[in-house]
Amino acid sequence: MAFVQDALNEDIIDPEEYLLLYNLNKRNNLNVQYNDYNKFNLESYNDDECNTFFRRFRKEDIYRLQRALQIEDDVKCVNGLKVTGIETLCILLKRFAYPCRYIDMVPMFARPIPQLCMITNMALNYIYNGFEHLFSNCFRQPWLSPGNMERFAAAIYDSGAAIDNCWGFVDGTVRPICRPGEHQRIVYNGHKRVHSLKFQSVVTPNGLIANLFGPIEGCRHDAFMLRESNLLQQLERYAVRLNGDPLCIYGDPAYPLRVHLQAPFKGNLTQGQQDFNRSMSQARVSVEWLFRDIIENWKFVDFKKTQKIGLSAIGKIYVVCCLLTNAHTCLYGNITSKTFKLDPPALEEYFR
Repeated sequence: MAFVQDALNEDIIDPEEYLLLYNLNKRNNLNVQYNDYNKFNLESYNDDECNTFFRRFRKEDIYRLQRALQIEDDVKCVNGLKVTGIETLCILLKRFAYPCRYIDMVPMFARPIPQLCMITNMALNYIYNGFEHLFSNCFRQPWLSPGNMERFAAAIYDSGAAIDNCWGFVDGTVRPICRPGEHQRIVYNGHKRVHSLKFQSVVTPNGLIANLFGPIEGCRHDAFMLRESNLLQQLERYAVRLNGDPLCIYGDPAYPLRVHLQAPFKGNLTQGQQDFNRSMSQARVSVEWLFRDIIENWKFVDFKKTQKIGLSAIGKIYVVCCLLTNAHTCLYGNITSKTFKLDPPALEEYFR
């Protein structure tokens, strides 16, 4: 912009032309003095600070998470920018821990805003592309073997549930988003009265999200998500005891009754049917606990002003936050695993 100022001083252009050229040539990025801060070093933070800034991960466990996610010690972005693997992971954790702006992260990481944005998106894509199959192909994971499903069913039955072959619970969740500029009816959820995306998840009593399907338009019904996810076909193939007897999951009244999918009784109920519904409802509340854990740990996904279709990969962000929630559960457990007295797999076993 110096040449424009010189032209104005030498009366080559008038003030109106100067304003026009200034608006056309001014920088879009904020002039943030990131060089005034020290470079990021995780070793300078104690466990309490890591717990606050990086959402309840202790310092040693952040290194452990880096190894489990197979993030290299030195990472190169698409433009050739080099950054350490641990800083890459910490930038992602910090970004999703709370709905902060990139400019709020500059003092911690001493990087300009475009670099922080690039590193966040690179880490997001890496985790999604590398580990989303843990949700879509969950029945091929060692921790969800038929033998373990039988253990899950026994734990649920021992907690007071009425059926002895239920190994998990299925439910849909509505995630509010910012109102889009177009096609608003497609994402409007009439039940919650909010613009949203929906996800379907299967939760196991050891506190993990076993299966996650979505995102899908907020106007869709849970039964539609069930059909599109092909979950019933997978259950028919994999949800069986070692002796061949079927195992099932349990959902709310929106779901149909199938051999591998059970739901509450409807209509005028007998006392026995009411008791059945009550016992299964008390066990199924674990799904809601996990939905709460996701938004408690990663408050970025609960701030709908940042959830803008077309500007952010909001569906991908939610899936990655669910993976990070499972990682946290593998390290520390959660209320679901403690209620059913089942330990989740080790972090390295889950991500291998």
